[in-house]
Amino acid sequence: MKETSLPNSPIVSREILIPFILVTSLFALWGFANAVTDPMVQAFKKVLELSNSQAAWVQMAFYGGYFCMALPASMLMRKYSYKTGILIGLALYAVGALLFFPAAITEQFWFFCAGLYVLTFGLAFLETAANPYILAMGDKVNATRRLNLAQAFNPVGLIAGLFVAQQFVLKNLQSDDIADFSALDEASKALVRTTDLLVIRNPYVILGIVIIGVFILFLINKMPQSKDEGGTPSVGLTFATLAKNKKYTLGVLAQIFNVGAQIMVWTYIYQYAEAIGIDSVSAGYYQMAAFILFAVGRAIGTYMLKFINPGKLLASFAILASVCIIGVIFIKGVLGLYCLVGVSVGLSVMFPTIYGIALDDLTEEQAKVGSAGLIMGIVGGALMPKIQGMIIDVGGNGVADTTIMGVSEVNFSFILPLLCFLFIAWYGSRMFDKEQIAV
Repeated sequence: MKETSLPNSPIVSREILIPFILVTSLFALWGFANAVTDPMVQAFKKVLELSNSQAAWVQMAFYGGYFCMALPASMLMRKYSYKTGILIGLALYAVGALLFFPAAITEQFWFFCAGLYVLTFGLAFLETAANPYILAMGDKVNATRRLNLAQAFNPVGLIAGLFVAQQFVLKNLQSDDIADFSALDEASKALVRTTDLLVIRNPYVILGIVIIGVFILFLINKMPQSKDEGGTPSVGLTFATLAKNKKYTLGVLAQIFNVGAQIMVWTYIYQYAEAIGIDSVSAGYYQMAAFILFAVGRAIGTYMLKFINPGKLLASFAILASVCIIGVIFIKGVLGLYCLVGVSVGLSVMFPTIYGIALDDLTEEQAKVGSAGLIMGIVGGALMPKIQGMIIDVGGNGVADTTIMGVSEVNFSFILPLLCFLFIAWYGSRMFDKEQIAV
């Protein structure tokens, strides 16, 4: 199959370079929130003496906010503009982060979860607005490449978030230095709890102040806004059109599997490391390496989109991820852990490339609604890790209590992301046809 090359049109024109940079900064901001929140599950469990199921409410609140607010966000932007959606998202992001201040005073777990829930209301607005906005900022033939370029700054936020969580939160928790925190008397536990909750609070409060600054930058800058000719179609007609679009509907399913696989790979790297005798602190450095490879892979993928069809690129990276996951399942020891870190290269291009392919044939007004469906697909990050955790618990509370098909339960559990990657590879290959040209 012969691929056609594109004219040498710029990814972003000089006239909208400043707005593009501002919107691109949002990708790093929500990456930071994602990475800094993941380690909080373990932190809250220890500090507030929660069970595993209770501590899991951190992730449920986080991903629940995405799922609940993506569609309302798209409805609002259909009526107003991308800039309005971004401003509302930044305001909710800041409010949610600043709620950690009163939450630390009350020392109530539900208050922290409420803060995360509101914070991710804001992230839902930002992702629902920023992704299609970037696609619309220039020549359509470069849209997927432009989105990959913007998304390349997401792992920068991930790395920064993980660094802050490790260096300024986890390393400073007094409860983590006490062998048996639950054995302390109530007065001692209360003192440690108060101190540790302040440690957890601080990065969120500082983040909230930073977000207020970003809000002001968006408020005072003029942002480009385009409108579809012929008016805005009804919501019902838009949903009906989207439901008939196989590229879009399969794209939503691919996005659910992509986010689910991503969270499984990054969350259970700690359990995989534990099974081979590596402690959590050291496992954190492997996760940092995974984030760095994720950033490198996205940069490489963005460049490759200049020459390769998006569907072909997506299928190729999904096959690479599948090969690495097979190594994770069947190779024992630290080499298997290296394979798990390497999966992040395959993951790197998936979110923006699926996004660009799924919205490729849509009008701008359809894309505002379609974007919501793709962002709601982030719920895969809440559902699939839960299923993987159930597989790991088959033999007991440990990570290697039994074997399944000749490998430990934690190794076998990675069959779930493998199935996800195989579907994504199929979706990418299906979207690779003569009507799509290389970008």
